[in-house]
Amino acid sequence: MSSPDPQVRAARNQSTSSSRPGARGPVVAVTGAASGIGALLTERLAASDEVRQVVAIDERRGECTAARWQILDVRDPAIAEKLRGADVVVHLALDLDLETDAAARTAYNVRGTQTVLTAAAAAGVHRVVLCTSAMVYGALSDNELPLSEDAELRATAEATGVGDLLEIERLARRAPRAHPGLNVTVVRPAVLVGGVDTALTRYFESPRLLVVAGSRPAWQFCHVDDLCSALEYAVLEKAEGELAVGCDGWLEQEEVEELSGIRRMELPSAVALGAAARLHRIGLTPSPAGDLAYTMYPWVVSGSRLHDAGWRPKYTNEEVLAELLEEVSGRHTVAGRRLGRKDATAAGAAGATVALLGAAAVVRRARKARRRI
Repeated sequence: MSSPDPQVRAARNQSTSSSRPGARGPVVAVTGAASGIGALLTERLAASDEVRQVVAIDERRGECTAARWQILDVRDPAIAEKLRGADVVVHLALDLDLETDAAARTAYNVRGTQTVLTAAAAAGVHRVVLCTSAMVYGALSDNELPLSEDAELRATAEATGVGDLLEIERLARRAPRAHPGLNVTVVRPAVLVGGVDTALTRYFESPRLLVVAGSRPAWQFCHVDDLCSALEYAVLEKAEGELAVGCDGWLEQEEVEELSGIRRMELPSAVALGAAARLHRIGLTPSPAGDLAYTMYPWVVSGSRLHDAGWRPKYTNEEVLAELLEEVSGRHTVAGRRLGRKDATAAGAAGATVALLGAAAVVRRARKARRRI
């Protein structure tokens, strides 16, 4: 279906984006509103009777005609003027693309968050909602099942984007001290599913599910619709503080394999981690070795604060896994790298992952052997 004529769209925006007459509730600004989670949340808030107005901020105009659009980069200090009159800001303008240059990604994510927090305080906004990930808790063998929201953040910067998320968490903790009167809520979703592309969703695009020997995986998912409803709870101050969000409970690795029908490939830890590190270092894969930890050890969250506030997930882990498998059907990923259909066929569905990981391990062993001679 073609897009409406620009003049028609502009007229429609003018007639629908103003505040609802006599409506109560907050004026909410959403950054990153033109695509992804930001677009979904913008539509959801614009349709809510509990929200007076939505200000949508992005570098391009999105599809929501009921929002008032402001077009600019979130790193532009001029955003402070665009936030005047807003009660709440939801900052979703983050770049977590696997293919983005790491330094550029960090510069955008951290600078953008800093600018939004400072601008919100200057504009008189009383609440900022940030979205990171439950990955900030870290995936460790001694993690409790499930983790409480107050659990220590023990992640390191070794996995894709996690260093940025940890810095955003630090900015969130510091903001109320730097800007008295500004409240910050942080929402931390589990493995996000629904039109997103991450190292964890690509795990299910592989011909075999890599399992590191001696590890104890536990899988908990979060559907994007559930994330949006949790963000709405934060916007409406039905829950605040650090909020973990995901499906109730978790799936053991054996359950995931049974539900997915994908068989496992088990490798010793030294082989898997060493090969992953080498393949990333030479540019064959976008995912650093640190991403593997999140498929090895549990980082399941309880979501108790949202539950106490009356929030419940719409989806189960089984339902979200089924949607993920349908979404990635036909894609071929080996060690985190997407292959075209021709490449995947040549690699061989059963042996592709073994070939890539095994090759790196064999090269390493051969070099060690030569040094001993």
